[in-house]
Amino acid sequence: MNRSTLSRAAFAAASVVTVAGAVVGSPRTQQIAKPLMVPALAAGVSRPALPIATALAAATLGDVLLIDPDDDTRILRGAAAFAVMQGCYIGLLSSRGARPRAVNLVPRFAGWAVAAVTLGRRSRDVAPGLSGYGLTLATMSTLAADPSLAPGARRFCGLVVPGVDPRSRLALGGVLFTVSDALIVFRRLFLVSESHRRAAEGTILATYALAQLLLVEGLSRQ
Repeated sequence: MNRSTLSRAAFAAASVVTVAGAVVGSPRTQQIAKPLMVPALAAGVSRPALPIATALAAATLGDVLLIDPDDDTRILRGAAAFAVMQGCYIGLLSSRGARPRAVNLVPRFAGWAVAAVTLGRRSRDVAPGLSGYGLTLATMSTLAADPSLAPGARRFCGLVVPGVDPRSRLALGGVLFTVSDALIVFRRLFLVSESHRRAAEGTILATYALAQLLLVEGLSRQ
């Protein structure tokens, strides 16, 4: 197997074990597997540019901090680490010509506003930090959806249809990242049952892992 295939296999294995650890409620499993996810993905990137390397380092730090998703201090520090990652992704997308379009911007920032207001009412301790991070996420997802990033890709109603070209999957990566983080807010504010919270955490991690894969592969393509 070549380097890229080995990297994907290692990333997939670490992701599956991490998700399983969340679903069964095994912090120890996550402590072992979760910090390996992004480094395994990074190993498949040939001579990564500084912004990608910085983004993946920040993501790894965020992953470690968020192993316990119910510790407010770690949540806020994790959000700060992921904000750095999103900032790097924003810079890369902008440098490749991505620009905000109303069809992409309006729903994402409307969703951010709803989440920010809900957090402000029900979880004030973490609302400022998570809402600030949410702005970077909404911006990244908006830029990732710009069709100009994937010339030649199919479009439906102005939206890029994921295809063979990794750049055509950037938009989906942005959407999945948004879904993952929206579920973090939903889990925190609305789920009480331990089994439901574990299932939600597994879904959060699964969508996050796929989002990272799509974004890194798309942004690594020159």
